[in-house]
Amino acid sequence: MKIGTVIGSVWATRKAACLQGQTFLVVESCGEEIVAADQVGAGAGDRVLLATGTVASRYCMDAPVDAAVVAILDGDKQ
Repeated sequence: MKIGTVIGSVWATRKAACLQGQTFLVVESCGEEIVAADQVGAGAGDRVLLATGTVASRYCMDAPVDAAVVAILDGDKQ
């Protein structure tokens, strides 16, 4: 899992049937930009928790995704 910040969103007018209704966000994590399927209604500026790899795909009903936003973080302990 990774922590990141939502910096934007991506729109696709045509996509695979299994992705219909899915929202995609651009998340910056560890200096890289990742496109992630949004499962919790996150928005720009939110700090989020990302599931990646097979876990993300399973969380999204086995859709072909590599990353999924699974939580919006309320605070940050350092």
